Amino acid sequence: MAGKGGVGKTTLAALICWALKEKGERILAVDADPDANLGFVLGFPKSSDIIPIALMKELIDERMEVKAGNRGFFKLNPQIDDIPDKFLRQHNGVELIVMGTVEAGNSGCICPENTFLKRLLHQIVLRENEHIVVDFEAGIEHLGRGTASKFDHLIIVVEPTRLSLDTFKRIYPLAKDIGVKNIWAVANNVRSPADLKFIAPYLGKAKLLGSLPYCQACVEANQRGDWQVLKKEKIYAEAKEIVSRLFKRGG
Repeated sequence: MAGKGGVGKTTLAALICWALKEKGERILAVDADPDANLGFVLGFPKSSDIIPIALMKELIDERMEVKAGNRGFFKLNPQIDDIPDKFLRQHNGVELIVMGTVEAGNSGCICPENTFLKRLLHQIVLRENEHIVVDFEAGIEHLGRGTASKFDHLIIVVEPTRLSLDTFKRIYPLAKDIGVKNIWAVANNVRSPADLKFIAPYLGKAKLLGSLPYCQACVEANQRGDWQVLKKEKIYAEAKEIVSRLFKRGG
């Protein structure tokens, strides 16, 4: 999932995870957004002992061969074979890895951690009926790092607003540049056919995979901290249709 901040990437990522699980698939959800919320939406308990990758500094510095006091130079092909179980947790049939973020101002970049995540995602071997669903950070930086380059599908979430559609127009060519096989748009917060008509000219050659209606239940779920109620809403039915279309297109 990619797109401008606040367009609904995390909500759609969770809905797709649930839809895949309902089909009997195995899912690894990866929260690659430094402002991590995917576990919260998926219902992972706050007390969960998930260790974000960004907090495993000593382990990552060891594997990335980072020299003391100089995190600007690091190994690009670290050993990761024994890593996943160290920071992967499961809840209600969904496995989750959290990228995490810096914990304090002026504490430096998390470039080694991002490279570590890229290496990890590129090395995981998927078997039949297994999927990785990644909620990327807002904007385009993850495409510059090439983290998404090995994925079968990139879903760019848009809203009927100029700001989100301008972000879409920046993301799409970058995704093409790094060789993503299939790039889709999903419209969110759609209130009328006029909204879809507004979105269409901005998509260019990209195809609209589906649209999600404006969902007051999402607002209320966020306030209560209970997102499971969305499974009874139209937005979940639409998300399941999106998953079905992905399967028809070789997902």
